[in-house]
Amino acid sequence: MDNFDFLTGTWDVANRWLTDFLDETSPWEEFPAVSHASRHFDGGASFDEIDFATKGFSGLTLRLYDPELKQWSLYWSSKRTGTLFPPVIGRFADGRGEFYGDDTHADKEVRVRFIWSDIADERVRWEQAFSLDGGTTWVTNWIMDFTRR
Repeated sequence: MDNFDFLTGTWDVANRWLTDFLDETSPWEEFPAVSHASRHFDGGASFDEIDFATKGFSGLTLRLYDPELKQWSLYWSSKRTGTLFPPVIGRFADGRGEFYGDDTHADKEVRVRFIWSDIADERVRWEQAFSLDGGTTWVTNWIMDFTRR
């Protein structure tokens, strides 16, 4: 259950996101962030706050492990909305975490996928993708490359 222990600490984050999350041909925008993550419930919970200073907002993620189902639920909230987004749910296998959920974006229902990969002591990658067809095709629309401070 200690799958998110790697994230504990302070990270510099290089972000790239599509200017239109649903259009894979839209331009990429790059911007920095700083993330502070902590471990709770003996590894069964993880919390981080990330500040996107150049974008003028911040966000937080609460991750909770369900030992009965052996899966994680990840909840995102942004200072811009002040609400929790629907969770993405999944698990780690072979050093890679995949998490899926349903949400809306630009008034369209989307399937959401988060991937945690390239996990090492000093770096890690997170990717977000949306699908408009129930998961048949995906548009990767946000990538974060974390480097430990």
